[in-house]
Amino acid sequence: MKRDALLDSAESVLFEQGTQALTLAAVADRAGVSKGGLLYHFPTKDALVKAMVARVIEEFDDLIAASDDGTPGSYSRAYVEATFDILTGEARAHRRWSAISAAATDPEQAEPLNEAMRRWHGRGSGDDPDPEAAAIVRLAAEGLWEVMSHTPELYDDEQLQALKRRLLALLER
Repeated sequence: MKRDALLDSAESVLFEQGTQALTLAAVADRAGVSKGGLLYHFPTKDALVKAMVARVIEEFDDLIAASDDGTPGSYSRAYVEATFDILTGEARAHRRWSAISAAATDPEQAEPLNEAMRRWHGRGSGDDPDPEAAAIVRLAAEGLWEVMSHTPELYDDEQLQALKRRLLALLER
């Protein structure tokens, strides 16, 4: 079984059953592999959580990089685009983020997420025509993400697209 499929199984366990249910045995069961098969890729639960955290950070970095063309304000626009790609994508990957954030409660496990947040929220300031507006827009996107991690049904696709357009428009002022 491939590493990503094992991570997908772990994320499903987290999202559906919570952090207490995240055990190597539960992940192996969900993935349909032996515990030994899982241990080959992830020898400990900490290694599994670390890999999930690294994957979501890389995913968000890749989404930002795909839209950031280096022009003034493009980073914050890319941040908004990446956020909404995750919130509205077919996999609704915000579930992944909320589950992994909950799993990474250990300060050592949370540090890569904290470092990514410092980088993501600190980066755009110098590139934006209005750094304060850009910070507000990125924080609003972050807040929307947090709300949807708890109540994913709160906004339908039409409402999310309207929110995205509005946040992007705020960056154009």
